[in-house]
Amino acid sequence: MPNPQSPIPNGNPLIQTLHTAVKGRARYKVSGLYYSESLKIYLESKLLEEKIITQVRANPATGNVLVLFHPEINPNAIAWLLQEIVVNYTKIIRKLPIKTANTNAAPTKVNNLPVQKQLNKAGNKLVLLSGAVSTFILCATLLRRTGLDEVILLTIQKLHTPLLDRIMLGITFLGEPLVLLLVCLGLATRSAYNQRPWEATTLGIAAVGAIGLNIFLKKLFSRARPALWDHLVNVRHYSFPSGHAMASMVIYGFIGYTLAKQFPQHRRLISVGTAALILAIGLTRLYLGVHWPTDVIAGYAVGLVWLAACIQRMEIGEKFSLVDYGDLPTETLLTAN
Repeated sequence: MPNPQSPIPNGNPLIQTLHTAVKGRARYKVSGLYYSESLKIYLESKLLEEKIITQVRANPATGNVLVLFHPEINPNAIAWLLQEIVVNYTKIIRKLPIKTANTNAAPTKVNNLPVQKQLNKAGNKLVLLSGAVSTFILCATLLRRTGLDEVILLTIQKLHTPLLDRIMLGITFLGEPLVLLLVCLGLATRSAYNQRPWEATTLGIAAVGAIGLNIFLKKLFSRARPALWDHLVNVRHYSFPSGHAMASMVIYGFIGYTLAKQFPQHRRLISVGTAALILAIGLTRLYLGVHWPTDVIAGYAVGLVWLAACIQRMEIGEKFSLVDYGDLPTETLLTAN
């Protein structure tokens, strides 16, 4: 057992003490615990082996560990113990025969299962993405060739009322560059604080890439904006594709994806809410008369492709930065040392 009076170093990369106000109860943030069921099991089992600890609850969704222990024990001692367990866990998973150095050797069953799962997931994602993009392109082509762009906008114009105008202006404000910038900064700060660097970095790449790609496409196609009635908002640049639709698909889509991973019990609600927000922002651009329907559809299509690429990049980076042994039997980890 570590020395109870020995303080945990400041800026510890593995363990961060969050709350120790109550004697015998403390909460810690553990680096590497995010989405790692194997580390959760290992932490809880090893901590409960200590006689001074009465209860442990590790949460892979937040990276937090709640520990109840003897009131006379200093919380710093628990922090040191947590650090030793995490370090030991890291040494164990490095020694486990998960990857074979001989590329000609036949892979074991333990190797094949995770790889096959990843290939199946990647294939399913590719099929869904291709179907979605193909549908968007087909709809855009039909609208453009049949002249429905103008018909749809004129039909929407008949729905205008002062109250609906204010509602639409409020919703479209959520897709403004300044609002999206603040949202990105807030989420990136939260991700960095929670020690999820891949999430913060990917969000920055997604946002900057979406803006740059949208500007490039606008200049490439140079399509004029609709001028069927006086606009309620000031707009600049070209019309195709819609920047609001594209940026909201990328940024709010990324936020929805990360929230669904952190709170799987609310995944359906988060997904529906995210989709509704993205669709509502695109609809406001039609209601306000600043975009053709094909502009919005194209913005969604390009944004979806870019969002999928960024999410795939993040998932690959996370897998390479922290090996996940969640598919291994629990006994493998607990008996490895």
